[in-house]
Amino acid sequence: MRTTRLAASVLAALFLLCACKSTTPPMGPNTAGGQEGTLSAGDAIKALAKLPIKESAPMTGYSRDQFGQAWTDENDAPGGRNDCNTRDDILRRDLTKVKPASGCQVETGTLKDPYTGKTINFDRGPKSSAVQIDHMVALADAWQSGAAKLSADKRRDLANDPRNLIAVDGPTNESKGDRDAATWLPPQTSFRCTYVEHQVQVKTLYGLWVTQAEHDAIEGVLKSC
Repeated sequence: MRTTRLAASVLAALFLLCACKSTTPPMGPNTAGGQEGTLSAGDAIKALAKLPIKESAPMTGYSRDQFGQAWTDENDAPGGRNDCNTRDDILRRDLTKVKPASGCQVETGTLKDPYTGKTINFDRGPKSSAVQIDHMVALADAWQSGAAKLSADKRRDLANDPRNLIAVDGPTNESKGDRDAATWLPPQTSFRCTYVEHQVQVKTLYGLWVTQAEHDAIEGVLKSC
């Protein structure tokens, strides 16, 4: 009887451990542009060569809603379902001097912006748009390069995948808009290799394609890395 009770106690403890959800950010802090999970330049060139080259599909049917609720934690990308929304996950990953140091919501922090090199103070509130979360493969670009044919769940994962997300200077992110690498690259040239490596990785992971102009622009950057 004692053995049975002990076994039951152990099983209960294991159940509780498995049921817990981590609030740890999906990747370590971004330091001047380096992020976990990025392809090397050489591997990115090989992966780029395997991506289909096609014309952009029409924007017919596109809306932000096609990629699910913005920053939902209910996704199966790395770091998903950790009881923190995706935006706070990325802020906690990419900012330094973050307050609070634990929990989900980021109140303040400091960003070394990889797109411009500027140091930006983040304060939650009316001026929080000074720091924004960019989709390196913009969602409209993803839609035009194959995401329209993905399942709703896959599109939701793409929109929340930390390998496609980065905290950046708000005005610079707005100036980028939905453009691909053929028409926009980060002003800080030292980050361009990492930027296009992420784009190739994301397009490979989600079965997307590139246009000829996009392919050539990415290839040109990677060959200089």
